[in-house]
Amino acid sequence: MKTNIKSGFRSLAILAIVLFLPTFLFAQAPAIERGDTLPNTEVRKSSPVTVSLGADLVNQYIWRGQDLGNVSLQPTLGIEWKGLSLSTWGSVGISNWLDTKELDFTLSYTIKGFSVGITDYWFSKGSYFKYRNGKTTHIWEGFVGYDFGFLALNWYTNFAGDDGTNANGKRAFSSYFEISAPFRLGGLDWSATLGAVPWQTTSYGTNGFCVTNVSLRATKDFLIKERYHLPVFVGLTDNPRSEKLYLLFGLSFSI
Repeated sequence: MKTNIKSGFRSLAILAIVLFLPTFLFAQAPAIERGDTLPNTEVRKSSPVTVSLGADLVNQYIWRGQDLGNVSLQPTLGIEWKGLSLSTWGSVGISNWLDTKELDFTLSYTIKGFSVGITDYWFSKGSYFKYRNGKTTHIWEGFVGYDFGFLALNWYTNFAGDDGTNANGKRAFSSYFEISAPFRLGGLDWSATLGAVPWQTTSYGTNGFCVTNVSLRATKDFLIKERYHLPVFVGLTDNPRSEKLYLLFGLSFSI
């Protein structure tokens, strides 16, 4: 398929308004991220080691503009010490057991606004314990980013494993970059996001530069008995490449 240039420009124009106008008009709020996961309750706050655990329930699993499944349960568990964190995240389809079954591990380091890390993705294909190149079904991705508070920039690149290919059938080093801006409006936390794939890869189904993710999301954090948090979000995601538009709903359970 040819790149939909008009759709790309249309989405860029819309996102320019959505992304930057609220940033200058309204107070800033923390961003939400995954797979676009919702914030989880932290335990043992008095300790230098912080542990977080929880699970998200979403009506659709949409990741970087890609449709990976319908109603899904997405548990997470993480541990952090002085900016160094190790976490695991998973997803399993509830309404359709044939949907994506995913298990990821992420090792990252964050200092002030800067972050860098590696993620190991596995989508339940083949043996989990095969790591040999050409045999493994794992995908290893490196990422780097900086959060300015009012704007966050992130770059992701697959560097090993079962990566997609380019037109020559060679490893594409599939990449994705994203710009997001949090803001607060009407008592809700909002996030506007623009994401794109810079070059051809079968991993994202692109044949060149493509905008694949134009999103706007609102989140409300409900406080239960002044102790438990129940964040709920509703958002719209447009993928100009696939010409798809998704209305998303999700909530997060934390322990």
